[in-house]
Amino acid sequence: VPSPQAYRLYVDLLTDEQIRPLTSAEELRRGYFSQVSHLEGLMRSAAQALADITGYASLVMLPRQAELRVSALQLVPVSTGLALLVIVTDGGIIRDAMVQVSEQLDADALYAISRMLSERFSGARLREVQLALTEFADKAPGDPMVLQSIMELASRMDSQTAQDSLTISGTHNILGFPEYQDALKARRLLSALDDRERLLALMRAAEGRELTVQIGPESGIPEMRECSIALAQYRLGRGQRGTIGLIGPTRMPYGRVFGTLRQVSHAMSEALVSRQAAN
Repeated sequence: VPSPQAYRLYVDLLTDEQIRPLTSAEELRRGYFSQVSHLEGLMRSAAQALADITGYASLVMLPRQAELRVSALQLVPVSTGLALLVIVTDGGIIRDAMVQVSEQLDADALYAISRMLSERFSGARLREVQLALTEFADKAPGDPMVLQSIMELASRMDSQTAQDSLTISGTHNILGFPEYQDALKARRLLSALDDRERLLALMRAAEGRELTVQIGPESGIPEMRECSIALAQYRLGRGQRGTIGLIGPTRMPYGRVFGTLRQVSHAMSEALVSRQAAN
């Protein structure tokens, strides 16, 4: 079996002709992305596609929430003194929360505040919304309770949990490889795959590079020293980028893995553009 150093030399010498996908763009669109309606659904479809096509475990990371931009802010009346606050981003991510509002605010007043806030913050990054609302609250003819609730919800979206921002599929695929037939090794690997913060840190370290791979011990994760972690970027427009990846044995066919990651990243970007154009 070649050493990690030998695999590294091989990968570094790969040519574009050797980087070829395992499936066609049309098969991807038809089989996985034709019904996608929002970014979180796209993540699930991409993770499933990667796991199905390669037989490895797949990772899909959302763009950093602070880089997503607000499409709309809406306040929906629920009862006297209570409303549903909804924030929609341009990636199709929707978050909502029940908020207290002044009892004097009726449906028309809430609609007026919603329109004012949407006009003011449409296109702004979530972090910009948090910063601007502090100043905006002193000048705007809105309800301070509403503005505070928007700041809190935007803050929660900005500091989104690892559970929400990383999708993993095909974990069982790795357990079928000879490297992990040993029960102790398998348990350790599953434990490592459950450590989302560590996986996210690894993926964020690869941001800005189209294709990259950590071979064996290069990942710094002892439980994955017999695995390689191949990563690629996908783009949402406006400079927003996320990361997709595959985890498999170090003997994986790197050219085909890179080609498939590139193909899926392109399909994700095209699916989002098509959805946004349809809206």
